[in-house]
Amino acid sequence: MPQNNLYDVVVIGGGPAGLTAGLYLARARYRVLILEKDDFGGQITITNEVVNYPGVGRTTGRALTQTMRQQAKDFGAEFLSAEATGLDVEGDIKTVHTSRGDLKTFGILIATGASPRKLGFEGEREYAGRGVAYCATCDGEFFTGKEVLVVGGGFAAAEESVFLTKYASKVTVLVREPDFTCDASVAAEAKNNPKIDVRYNVELKGVTAGQGGLREATILNRETGETETWKPADNGTFGVFVFAGYVPATDLVRGVVELDDHGYVVTHDYLETSVPGVYAAGDLRVKNLRQVVTATADGAIAAVELERYAKQLSEKTGLVPPRPTTSAYEQAEATAAAKTAAAGTTPSPAPAKRSADAAAAAAQTAKKPGELFSAAIKQQLSVVFGRMTRPVTLALELDNTPLSTELQGFIGEMVALSGGKLNSVAVGADGLITAINGDSAPTSLVVGEPLEVSLPSDDSALTTYGSLDDSGRAEFDVAADLPLARPAVRICTASEDGKLTFTGLAFHGVPSGHEFNSFVLGLYNAAGPGQPLDDDLRERIAAISSPLDVMILVSLTCTMCPETVLASQRIASLNPNVRAEAYDVSHFPELKDQYGAMSVPCIVINKFDGSQTVEFGKKSIPQMLDLLGA
Repeated sequence: MPQNNLYDVVVIGGGPAGLTAGLYLARARYRVLILEKDDFGGQITITNEVVNYPGVGRTTGRALTQTMRQQAKDFGAEFLSAEATGLDVEGDIKTVHTSRGDLKTFGILIATGASPRKLGFEGEREYAGRGVAYCATCDGEFFTGKEVLVVGGGFAAAEESVFLTKYASKVTVLVREPDFTCDASVAAEAKNNPKIDVRYNVELKGVTAGQGGLREATILNRETGETETWKPADNGTFGVFVFAGYVPATDLVRGVVELDDHGYVVTHDYLETSVPGVYAAGDLRVKNLRQVVTATADGAIAAVELERYAKQLSEKTGLVPPRPTTSAYEQAEATAAAKTAAAGTTPSPAPAKRSADAAAAAAQTAKKPGELFSAAIKQQLSVVFGRMTRPVTLALELDNTPLSTELQGFIGEMVALSGGKLNSVAVGADGLITAINGDSAPTSLVVGEPLEVSLPSDDSALTTYGSLDDSGRAEFDVAADLPLARPAVRICTASEDGKLTFTGLAFHGVPSGHEFNSFVLGLYNAAGPGQPLDDDLRERIAAISSPLDVMILVSLTCTMCPETVLASQRIASLNPNVRAEAYDVSHFPELKDQYGAMSVPCIVINKFDGSQTVEFGKKSIPQMLDLLGA
């Protein structure tokens, strides 16, 4: 067989266990591919705060796993966004069937993790994302001032019910058992909270919806067998949060390796399954503690064993996969060694930080009066602007509201900090350009002719943005299927002839809060070179040949929204057939009501054939491409 198509190990699952295994294998110079159908990082990416990972004081789940992925990549691990659809595990060379083709390998590591357990009550699937939720951090704010039901009696139910009191007027916890099943001290916080009512020996049987959201719930008393209809005290809408544990993602290996009665993979010494050469790591295997730290430990242990297994199979078959020899890590080490040799010295240890240095650094994070951005954020923006390969013009579509004034100030400060990489053009509600980079615009506009303005960053160049219709309004080449809600900021780039072209990336509202990072990265992706992408993803994006308009309803406090916005806009930045615009639902509640969105992100896709798809939840680039049919 062609050895270029052979891997030492294929890791199925890109969470902490899979990423750690990939890091260890690649560092040992084995050829390893990490396969992930959804979002690299796994379930921990939705955790907004991680404080119990050894050696890391405080971080987010996404930041932690992004570092893991970068480490694995730097050592030479390969990545593929695809779904594993089947396994052939007989013989020395095993096959992993995927949605993107077959992979040949000596060894396989199953690290597909687990996902939130669905209870199956009536209405659960129908109203998921529209009243039924599984993440308090992501969706709690959408039930501010409303009552919520929490279903579950374990750690998550107890802890998240307390968290939800930040938003909800009242929290009712439905516990199937006579008491919580978690540690008594954790349960005590929920039991003693005045905003929480705990009901034992009960079960949620179903929910029904009416105008604006969920209206009624059916609750079974497990002791008497009687059911009751529950409604919030104000007869309004309410939310349901399900915390019933996780189920292992082991459908792929059912009938292939041994599973226990609950569907978890049974592993033996050093994490080998019942099939030689097939190992398992992380939350999908039988063990007594499922945490990030145990997942990474599993990944390391399994990787070391797979190194041994791959070496034996290579010697037995005479086949040697093309293993990494010039990874980014090795290149960096070689560069550092060369510099040290040229200087004729050895690296000296970094000086210890003095308390005065720490105080100075802390002062740098503070904002001066009247400024929107701290010194730390300005420094980060400077790095992004410095890497942009072409200027970007931000077209502000404004109305006579305080929010428009806020957007103008927000964008104005970004333009001032950009060093000429950003320009802005303000367009009033009447469709006429009112300002260029904050200064008054020329008023001599001719109906039917190109709308030409001279940008201060280059006085010699005329740039065109849209045209004027017969009424004297500026017409913009925007997505006809998406609402023209103001205020909005559209990201445009200039072509060689000076014409401003809308990139398909826009934000309706003020892109602050959690959406600030996604907006800045949107600028970087539009200007180039943009965030790196694997070749297979670029090919899928380039293959989109029909127009697609994507609307993402977001909240500035939602931790899941930025990933979804970034994914859709990264696709739009690379393919002119795709337009992706985000809308802050706090300012456009009519859109939230129109699509029945009780949770965000809410994704509305308008396709070229006139059909529309509505989807809820965080989406990575591969998942968004799946939604787009690419």
